[in-house]
Amino acid sequence: MRILLSLIAGVAAGTLAWLLHSPVAVTAFCATLAVVALFLAAAPAPPTPRLLEVDDDRDQPDLGIDIVLDAIRDPLLVIEGQRVRNANRAARALLGDHIVGEDVRLAIRHPAAADRLAGRQPGDGAPVELVGLGDHARRFALTVHPLRDGARLARLVDRTAIHAAERSRVDFVANASHELRTPLATLLGFIETLEDRNAAEDGPTRARFLKIMFGEAKRMQRLVDDLMSLSRIEADKYSLPETAVPLDRLLADVRRALVAGLELDDARIIVVGDGAPCDVAGDPAQLSQLLHNVIGNALKYGRSGTPVTVDLRCASPAMVRLAVSDQGDGIPPEHLPRITERFYRVDPGRSRALGGTGLGLAIVKHIVERHRGRLSIDSVVGTGTTVTMLLPRAPETLSSNGHETVTGEEAKRPSAA
Repeated sequence: MRILLSLIAGVAAGTLAWLLHSPVAVTAFCATLAVVALFLAAAPAPPTPRLLEVDDDRDQPDLGIDIVLDAIRDPLLVIEGQRVRNANRAARALLGDHIVGEDVRLAIRHPAAADRLAGRQPGDGAPVELVGLGDHARRFALTVHPLRDGARLARLVDRTAIHAAERSRVDFVANASHELRTPLATLLGFIETLEDRNAAEDGPTRARFLKIMFGEAKRMQRLVDDLMSLSRIEADKYSLPETAVPLDRLLADVRRALVAGLELDDARIIVVGDGAPCDVAGDPAQLSQLLHNVIGNALKYGRSGTPVTVDLRCASPAMVRLAVSDQGDGIPPEHLPRITERFYRVDPGRSRALGGTGLGLAIVKHIVERHRGRLSIDSVVGTGTTVTMLLPRAPETLSSNGHETVTGEEAKRPSAA
């Protein structure tokens, strides 16, 4: 560092002397420049930063096309000519490991896809809908994208869930329309009949018609109420209820309401359990609706005069178990997987005659799902049906408004702050 400062001072002195036209100083200045040149030549050159050699295959991991394709969840096929050159893991799981190296028309045996896969149709057209790949109920959309050198990339997008949701929506609208159209047609028919003077003046006939019309109007009202209720429950699907609800007390209230409203014998609804406090984290209105629907169904479809048993107990430290059993005709096994679908009925005629809308168990299912619980239905033909629900218990520190429990004495204590 000192040498460098001396050199800089010498250069400055020489420059000043040169400006003053001193021959001696000019000679000294030139000598100083020579020393600086020698010093710089002898000094080691700073290290040149090494650039990343991106083109050197030895410094890069060999990913390979198979690794890249396997990272994609949709089934993908790389086609050269008429044969499958590469297939990712999803494609091999769907179509089989043997498809690599095979003719693509044998790998995907579908008439609608043959021309597109063979390259005889442009690959940028509308997706080809394929049904039955892997399973008869599965649906895929096939698109083919051109690559270089005549190769093609075939992609299969699973549309099964989207198609099922769309079909469910269409069925729901059709069923709702049908359920409303039937009582409306009945009402219109009787109104037209009552417009006739002779029928209007016939007291017994008019009374009978009005009774039927009132029943059909109430049926439409129940259907609309259930549809609106189901819509509200679905809207709150992702809102986790946190209110502590004493399910044992709520069950007692529902039992009294049903016995009084339906004019039942007090022994028709039997409540059993372990007697432990059963507070669940839930929505009181929805849980009341759940109890009304499940117990009401058991009363409707149980044999006349037989009791309905409601078993309420703490199944575990985290869950409350509620089971409602009837002694009815039971449900055949083939109907159980679909029994919670909207408007699905085992016996449509009997259900309508008993005032059912076909939405009761669908509402129960959605309420249980919203409360993050589990629903199961077991039935034995000729013996009866048991509907079991597991609901999460409320934490002991929650009060009825979801906050920490504070008693009157605790509220009077001075704050620690």
